Amino acid sequence: MIKTGIIGGAGYTGGELIRLLLNHPDVELTFVNSKSHAGKQLAEVHEGLFGETDMCFTDELPLEDIDLLFFCTAHGQTREFMNSNELPAKLKVIDFSQDYRIKDEGNEFIYGLPELNRRAICSAQYVANPGCFATCIQLALLPLAKMQLLKSEVHITGITGSTGAGQAPQPTTHFSWRCNNLSIYKPYTHQHLAEIRQSLKQLQNGFDSDISFIPMRGDFARGIFAAIETHCELPIDELYQIYNEYYSDHSFTFVTEHNPDMKEVINTNKCLIHLEKYDNKLLIVSTIDNLLKGASGQAVHNMNLLFGLEEKVGLHLKASAF
Repeated sequence: MIKTGIIGGAGYTGGELIRLLLNHPDVELTFVNSKSHAGKQLAEVHEGLFGETDMCFTDELPLEDIDLLFFCTAHGQTREFMNSNELPAKLKVIDFSQDYRIKDEGNEFIYGLPELNRRAICSAQYVANPGCFATCIQLALLPLAKMQLLKSEVHITGITGSTGAGQAPQPTTHFSWRCNNLSIYKPYTHQHLAEIRQSLKQLQNGFDSDISFIPMRGDFARGIFAAIETHCELPIDELYQIYNEYYSDHSFTFVTEHNPDMKEVINTNKCLIHLEKYDNKLLIVSTIDNLLKGASGQAVHNMNLLFGLEEKVGLHLKASAF
């Protein structure tokens, strides 16, 4: 059994991660650390866990007792912890924050997008889990980058659910504000652009075109839906062949010739990708569940790779029929 611990398990991604780990056949959840909720049962904070576990949050950190540590902490806190604490030599780490996604000197973390870095993840010790928008957008563009086909500006409109903003109440996450509403935020400056560009250049080193990204807040709790447009002269059948070949041996990303609805991926670890051509314009539709494929499900996928398990173990999740 893989013994795991979580730091910062009180938020939305922490709750989803706890749910997945409790139901994973090869995992023992040893502790969930939360200073603000120490002593409370997990189900007091994550009510969907009622009847599944009597575990309590703790303020202790028995790192010597675990094989893998998940950080579900705010941006900046993982790097601060890593710099101020000595971790056991063999302890593996998966970090949900953006602290180690961008490579720099001394950064030992592997960027944890399995569809890009699966082989490196399998032999890694530290993994930086990608951002949710970044995951959805990169999966739409990686096959083009691999074939050196990104030769013009990339235009992206993406819409995300309110859970993407975290559990702490904010003016733009209250139901009365979010309901029957749409709004744009961080146009052209979203923090995930850096990791998107980094991954595209990993496959297509000469890529230097602009990426114009307009993120939007949606009137729903979970999910991401992205529409991406760029110039491409290849016919649609060749493009589908390129995409199908790229994802042929990947477990969770599927290329579909029908125009997908976001609800088809909610509560799953899937990404659905659809292609359309309009003259020389290529439209790519990509959709994921931001809390699963965009966060906790992807982290469990990375855990399976780190410990040599079959990729889908603990992730046989199905979307609702309605």
